[in-house]
Amino acid sequence: MDSRDPGPATLRHHDAVLGVLRDAGFTRPMAAHAISIIDSYISGFVLQEANLPVKTSDDLQEVAGHILEHLPAGELPNLTEMISDHALQPGYDHSSEFGYGLDRILDALEARRR
Repeated sequence: MDSRDPGPATLRHHDAVLGVLRDAGFTRPMAAHAISIIDSYISGFVLQEANLPVKTSDDLQEVAGHILEHLPAGELPNLTEMISDHALQPGYDHSSEFGYGLDRILDALEARRR
């Protein structure tokens, strides 16, 4: 499919989302901003997920551990800390990042709704 011809399903989806936003009180310009932000966030997260070789917590442990092992010593302290002290800690679930980010986007849009 050509990106200049998104197809009827995509057009119906965008029309429905715009309808929900307008019914919720968003102005036309804010509905345009909202759909752009939401669509970009979702698309970006999907691309990231599709390109990450992580499906389970065991995968995360393996991939993050491999990255950590191959980081140049002392050159990337923030990334090292994030992997060691956050991503490799028990209970961390990368998939929860999507919901957290979407909630922040929706909170910000709600604050600007009227």
